[in-house]
Parts: sequence; structure tokens; C-alpha cells
Amino acid sequence: MEVVLEPFGDAAWRVRLPEQGNRRALLGSLRGLPQVLDAVVCERHAVVTFEPAAPPSEASVREAVASALTAPEQGPAPSMHRIPVRYDGADLDDLARAVGLSRDDVISFHAAPVYAVAAMGFLPGFGYLRGLDARLVVPRRASPRQHVPPQSVAIAGPYTGVYPFSSPGGWHLLGTAVGFSPFDAQRGATLALGDRVRFVPESP
Repeated sequence: MEVVLEPFGDAAWRVRLPEQGNRRALLGSLRGLPQVLDAVVCERHAVVTFEPAAPPSEASVREAVASALTAPEQGPAPSMHRIPVRYDGADLDDLARAVGLSRDDVISFHAAPVYAVAAMGFLPGFGYLRGLDARLVVPRRASPRQHVPPQSVAIAGPYTGVYPFSSPGGWHLLGTAVGFSPFDAQRGATLALGDRVRFVPESP
């Protein structure tokens, strides 16, 4: 596998990733390299940061990427999270009309898949969950909100996710996660790369 490193400022490299590959293994492998301060792995790129005066060798990074992406799953299985959802989102009815479905169908299609955490970012604890039903794939809102309530369950493009804090946001709000906190000040992020998520509708 050819691995190309691209300069990303004066203290990081960016790596372009293939569509397939073991992202969990890659993250651990990159973070374990000497001289690496941290690594972030997303669906199509990884970024490796280091002290400018003491970068890791390019060969070690290339080898870590190539070997990890083809590695079989090892260690503990990804965690499975069941998240109760109260489908009371401000955009639920508008979204149903936009995609030509009933409100109940949107809820059913959103809650049916088992999602995978494809990336972490935007806010601490925010997981980009891949696996959304194609019938619910819509662009971000034309006008982002200045205030999205914490624990909001939302969709945009091919992703769904749960807002950990109140923040601005341009995703479509479908509901509210009940009894689930994406981020804890003591324990950090609840979700991790590769984890699985299932949304469970709360009874009305």
C-alpha cells in the first residue's frame, strides 16, 4: 500500500486514507509512535502531530499506516451504545415533508440502523455516526441555528449524531437523547472511533 504524507503546517502530517481499512487499529498505532504527540483519524484522512524539533521518521508513519489499515480486528470488541431518544425535534415535521415521508416513517428509518462511529470532532464527545438510511440523507440547514440544545439528536448529509453541549449548529434536529451524555468532564468522550450506536425511540 502506497502511503503519502502531506505537510500540514510545521508540526503535522496529513495522510490520505482509502475507503476501507481498520480505523481503530490505525489510531492506536499512530498514537503509539515515538515523537508523536497525537493523531486524529477520520474517514478519508488522518493527521499526525509532533514537536517541530523532533518529528517521527516518515518511514515509521508510513509503515504504521500501511500495517494498521490491513490489520484484523483485535482486542476488545467495539462498544455498543443504546441511546433512548424522545423524537421531539424542531425539524422533524419539516424534514418529513421535505423527503416525502410521514413523521412516523422518519422516526422508524432513523432508529432502524446500527450506526458506526466514523469520526470524532466538532465538539468534545461529538461522534459522526455513519449508517443513516439513504431516504433521510439531506444537506445541512440553509440557515444554521445559533443555539442547539444539548443532547439534541440530529442529521446532516450521511451522518447522525448527538450534540454534547449547547452550541451553534446546522444539522436537522430530530429529537433528544434521554439519559445519555456524549461527554463527561471526568471520563471524557463516551463514544470512541469504531463504536456502535443504536437509537431506541421512547414511548410517547
